Amino acid sequence: MSMFCFQCQETARGTGCTTRGVCGKKEELAKLQDLLIYTLKGISEIIIKGNLAIDTLEETNKEVLNSLFMTITNANFDEASFEKQIGGMIALRDMLRESAPQAELHDAATFAVGSRESMLEKAAVVGVLATENEDLRSLRETIIYGLKGMAAYAEHAKNIGEEDLQINHFIYEALAATLDSSLSVDELVALTLKTGEYGVKVMALLDGAHRSRFGNPESTAVNIGVRKNPAILITGHDLVDLEQLLEQTKGSGVDIYTHGEMLPAHYYPAFKKYDHFAGNYGNAWWKQLEEFVSFRGPILFTTNCIVPPRSEEVRARIFTTGSTGYPGCTHIDAGADGTKDFSEIIALARTLPPPEEIESGTIRGGFAHNQVLALADQIVEAVSSGAIKKFFVLAGCDGRMKSRAYYTEFAEKLPRDTVILTAGCAKYRYNKLALGEIGGIPRVLDAGQCNDCYSLAVIALKLKERFALDDINELPIAYNIAWYEQKAVIVLLALLYLGVKNIHLGPTLPGFLSPTVAGVLADKFGLTGIGTVDDDLALFLDQ
Repeated sequence: MSMFCFQCQETARGTGCTTRGVCGKKEELAKLQDLLIYTLKGISEIIIKGNLAIDTLEETNKEVLNSLFMTITNANFDEASFEKQIGGMIALRDMLRESAPQAELHDAATFAVGSRESMLEKAAVVGVLATENEDLRSLRETIIYGLKGMAAYAEHAKNIGEEDLQINHFIYEALAATLDSSLSVDELVALTLKTGEYGVKVMALLDGAHRSRFGNPESTAVNIGVRKNPAILITGHDLVDLEQLLEQTKGSGVDIYTHGEMLPAHYYPAFKKYDHFAGNYGNAWWKQLEEFVSFRGPILFTTNCIVPPRSEEVRARIFTTGSTGYPGCTHIDAGADGTKDFSEIIALARTLPPPEEIESGTIRGGFAHNQVLALADQIVEAVSSGAIKKFFVLAGCDGRMKSRAYYTEFAEKLPRDTVILTAGCAKYRYNKLALGEIGGIPRVLDAGQCNDCYSLAVIALKLKERFALDDINELPIAYNIAWYEQKAVIVLLALLYLGVKNIHLGPTLPGFLSPTVAGVLADKFGLTGIGTVDDDLALFLDQ
């Protein structure tokens, strides 16, 4: 069986990549990722059937989260790191099997491989297409992709010192269930919604972890110009990595800029004490091919969103950490106490010129739930008076497809009495537009990273209470969400679990949704794709 991957929005022809990923991963890498997931399923079955105590499995819990995170789109392109991870997880699996009560186990819990060749040979028969029934395959993969996003958020929370072992247990339960051929379509649909339930839990966990460590996000004007000092660009999502980098660069003469999904770090009070935290450079992840050239300094990837660099010069300036990796780039591991030594990046920055300015001015964000709820009285008054007619949730991911210009046009054409609620890198399609304010309330309220879509749910639920409504769908809120990778999948499942209906998802519906599964989501939740901007606006504004 050749490569087959359809986990991201840009998958070839909207059906699946079969020779090389649109993301840039090669067939061998895709197969190693498939085998790693298969190994995790086996570990999960041993834990669930053996009724092993999750609180005694600290290393396994950690490495399962890391393994899932590694397979997220654009996170890790380093085949050697996957071979090492597969070997390590098989060793953990076999130790768990020895300590668990004897039970009939799936091949995923018992198979053996050694060489790279044997790994690839095994991977060829255990990938996505090994599930022949299209609808079962669709539901299993939807669950797995949700778990990948869940694992990413759980790992971030764990890095701050917060965890919920119920989340770990659910990950094992769900992974093991994808091996169970006795489960019906209806049972897998129920498990898909349960995945959404735990998606809410993990985003709440991370939200609490971020706020306890870094403070409540607050309305902030972020500089998008540059200074004249040498600098380091940090991208991804992990705020602990940023905190360590800022601490290690104090007094060094090196400035720190954020890129992509790291922009919302500027909204947290804890980071405002660093006078060398200079601003945000550039736009969403896919613009890095040009923006990394003009930045001229080192780049630190803390999580996914790596685009394979075109030049060796840029590659030599890229560093990875955590679950990320790219061949030829320096990887920085954490020590036993969780600290990371960024001295090599800092030393390189001092030898390189400062960033080239590509824009100037500021952009405003920091409207997570605490900040928005502080404006609740103003918002309720604006809605009651008719000053605000409707809120539009334009959240999620950005991407390379030209069709994503839809979201910029949509924002530009929204009536002036509407407000955009956003989170994730989709905001780069409109957060620099001059859309103005309504009674002092900005028309673009940026809650933060993709995981901060949780804030948008909290805001909706609180407004439901303030307006004394019975159903969240009675609020004047419309959902027009863009997606790209698996963290967006867990956000979508979380919204469905919360009962949000009539979500428009684009720029295309997921390739991993079979016609039957897509039909179920349409019938039960009103989930649909996007059309033209004018047609969709007419539909939304008529609701």
